[in-house]
Amino acid sequence: MKYIIAVVKPHRVEEIRTALTSIGVEGMTVSDVKGFGRQKGHSEVYRGAEYRVDFVPKVKLEIAVEASQAAKVVETIRDAAKTDRIGDGKIFVLNLEDAVRVRTGESGAAAL
Repeated sequence: MKYIIAVVKPHRVEEIRTALTSIGVEGMTVSDVKGFGRQKGHSEVYRGAEYRVDFVPKVKLEIAVEASQAAKVVETIRDAAKTDRIGDGKIFVLNLEDAVRVRTGESGAAAL
């Protein structure tokens, strides 16, 4: 199994969700996060004063899938999240040792 973490622009989340649903992904966890990378924040003007915003708002998606699905999920996220502008995000793929469904006690891929 693989655990996929994607950090993307907030306005792309619904498009990503729709694309993932269309390839059979049945669930994901979504969190609002802040951070910076090469984008290094930005400046905003509020009531005539300029302020530096060091942390850019993003959304973190967490998805557990069978290893055979991982490449397709990554490709789908990348295609749906891409705007060709700086700050599009990152995707991380980790090995997932086990998963357990709390209600039934199922484990492994059956719990996904």
